[in-house]
Amino acid sequence: MDATTLPTDPQALADATARAMFARDRAAQALGMHIERVGPGSALLTMPVRADMVNGHAICHGGLIFSLADTAFAYACNSYNKNTVASACHIDFLAPAREGDLLEAEATERSASGRTGVYDITVRRPGGQIVALFRGKSYRISGEVIAGLAQTHS
Repeated sequence: MDATTLPTDPQALADATARAMFARDRAAQALGMHIERVGPGSALLTMPVRADMVNGHAICHGGLIFSLADTAFAYACNSYNKNTVASACHIDFLAPAREGDLLEAEATERSASGRTGVYDITVRRPGGQIVALFRGKSYRISGEVIAGLAQTHS
């Protein structure tokens, strides 16, 4: 894909950016994550809790829940096709996830100004029970996810 074939509509750009990122995102692929939807400043990802993700308390390892939330955060803050990384994040674990659960992480942009942004991610179990609340702060670095396409976002 080159700049002449890339979309400029914000939703189409978010979709194309997510596809490009996921093609290179070996960690998300290895963990079985799936992108359910993306939009400008938002994302919804799912991840099945497999047997190899359960810790000694027979619940999903917190680091893997963090990874799901962090990945949803990444897709939301990169949805404008500007390379963006985490500068800080925090998670509160509220309930356990168990083997067989299909977790979903929904990321929402709360603020984006200049090079920084703030995103809230809610991780839920089936039925809507909240497992974790994650807040990520982002920082835009140089470059684009899909090289060759400049897109403005304030």
